[in-house]
Amino acid sequence: MKKTVFLVDDNATNLTMAEELLSKHYRVIALSSAAQMFTALEKFTPDLILLDIEMPQMSGYEAMMRLKAGNFADIPVIFLTGLTDPASEAGGIKLGAVDFIMKPFSEPVLLNRIKNHLNIDELIRERTAQLVERTEQLVRLQNGIVFTMADLVESRDKNTGGHIARTAIYIKIIIDAMLSEGIYDDEIRSWNLESVISSARLHDLGKIVIPDSILNKSSSLTKEEFDTMKTHSMAGEQIIDRLIQQIGDEEFLYNAKMIAAYHHERWDGSGYPYGLNETKIPLQGRIMAIIDVYDALVSDRPYKKAFTHEEAVDIILQGSGMHFDPLIVKVFSEVNEQIKAANDNLTH
Repeated sequence: MKKTVFLVDDNATNLTMAEELLSKHYRVIALSSAAQMFTALEKFTPDLILLDIEMPQMSGYEAMMRLKAGNFADIPVIFLTGLTDPASEAGGIKLGAVDFIMKPFSEPVLLNRIKNHLNIDELIRERTAQLVERTEQLVRLQNGIVFTMADLVESRDKNTGGHIARTAIYIKIIIDAMLSEGIYDDEIRSWNLESVISSARLHDLGKIVIPDSILNKSSSLTKEEFDTMKTHSMAGEQIIDRLIQQIGDEEFLYNAKMIAAYHHERWDGSGYPYGLNETKIPLQGRIMAIIDVYDALVSDRPYKKAFTHEEAVDIILQGSGMHFDPLIVKVFSEVNEQIKAANDNLTH
């Protein structure tokens, strides 16, 4: 199939001559103004645009700026011009033109330049498609590893069925609301949100080193047993550190480390394992702290009955400024009904 080329020139002679040269090799749509070009773009997406610079009403430079600012930024544009000064060429390249062709046209030059740029553009598109496919494969692999590791941990802990799946949903609700309200949005916007949400599933990875006698105890833990249980945060951090050393500092591993290591820290500094306080606690850990406690409160355990949603929300509100970041508690209070609905859907 012939590639489509838009030929835009207000000079009828140039337009006719160039159309005759190109129509043997390409599907040519000849247009006498930039306005006509934009009308045609509503129906066709060309593989290349040949754009005259000196036109009335809208110059080639003005048309280029509009192209790059809209939905047509990826279409390669070659300027057609009789201007020979370096400043004009530099200005056009800065605007995004891939090349200049001087008037009057030389048939070999015109055809070879167009062919070269179409080949380059096709190669870029092929490489981009391959990169996208490879990235999607890596994301699927990453998510597969995360799900498998998380399921491995949860299969050992008989007391927290569904906890990992629920907290992954809750964290998305909280982060979306924080972004909407501008809470820590500068930091959050630097994150790959899909990565953060996926990596949240590994927050209890360190429980894999906790003995079954403690992990699955049907009564309250003794102080010594609880001290052992608390080591799961640092153990999770160490496991993920080893993964980072083997695989590299992948973003999803970094986020998993921040969540696993710091989700039991407290705003007032009385948490574990490091006793950090306030914003010294990484934001990922501060968000996970609220979500983790909420889910534990509303879930049955062998040693306790589940709190109601309302009771759990009240406990978290009371923990604002002590256990939890006050700004995140505020967001939680505003979206708690969404979290309840998500919990109801998953548990019924």
